Amino acid sequence: MSKLVIVGTVAFDAIETPFGKTDKILGGAATFIGLAASHFNIDAAAVSVVGGDFPQKYLDLLSNKNIDISGIEIVKEGKTFFWSGRYHNDMNSRDTLVTELNTLADFKPVVPENYRDAEIVMLGNLHPIVQSSVLDQMVNKPKLVILDTMNFWMDSALEDLHNVMKRVDVITINDEEARQLTGEYSLVVAARKIHTMGPKYVVIKKGEHGALLFHNDNVFYAPALPLEEVFDPTGAGDTFAGGFAGYIAKTGDTSFENMKNAVVFGSTLASFSVEKFGTERMENLESEEVHNRLLQFKQLTQFDIKLS
Repeated sequence: MSKLVIVGTVAFDAIETPFGKTDKILGGAATFIGLAASHFNIDAAAVSVVGGDFPQKYLDLLSNKNIDISGIEIVKEGKTFFWSGRYHNDMNSRDTLVTELNTLADFKPVVPENYRDAEIVMLGNLHPIVQSSVLDQMVNKPKLVILDTMNFWMDSALEDLHNVMKRVDVITINDEEARQLTGEYSLVVAARKIHTMGPKYVVIKKGEHGALLFHNDNVFYAPALPLEEVFDPTGAGDTFAGGFAGYIAKTGDTSFENMKNAVVFGSTLASFSVEKFGTERMENLESEEVHNRLLQFKQLTQFDIKLS
């Protein structure tokens, strides 16, 4: 088993979908990543920042899930990062209504001393310079560095993004972002181009259409589980990343074959997170439910065919 460091936002979200809307609720990349990774009973720590307005009960929630929160800075006179968005009817596109950086504007992450030797580092979606500063604090080169990013950084900090990409092993982005990053429409060609930028493994998330894993000439595809209802896709990508990173940390195996399993675990956990608003579904998710859904995934993709 490997130690896992999770870096990202711990935040407030306010969400509106065709199914309803919320006031400020718990959100943030590190939150979803941590809740997903907690299913693997690993030694994990979250590195983030919140303001004095952040409820203790949310910190307790992470702590009770065996996530070390000593790396979450509390700026008592500050306010917590807040994002508000409205989803369209197809649930694949959304409009950002409000973004308040607040304490995140001056965030300088500090990795706890006892996690600076962590073998697995999960860099959640943040400014690439902030992500790089975390890698600078590690005493040894981690066994695996996973990077999540988004089109906002491609628009506003592309050179910094390229610099941090040279230092990572795995990148997780969605199909639209992969096309923007490379200028290629074919995801196969896009993945090949991203390999030349640094990451040895490329995970391209396609929302309700599953996820692709690329490594050199090897390709693996995991479908998304068909769901009757999708209430809120906000944390799905981060939940996927947390499941992926958590499984790798649990097994300690960074081979392509094992990453296939990590993709399936990530997809399975993400299928739960969309069933309720915010973190609600992930907060009380039982291991038996995860096991049963993994069996559903297996049945969805398993077949026998006779080839003459």
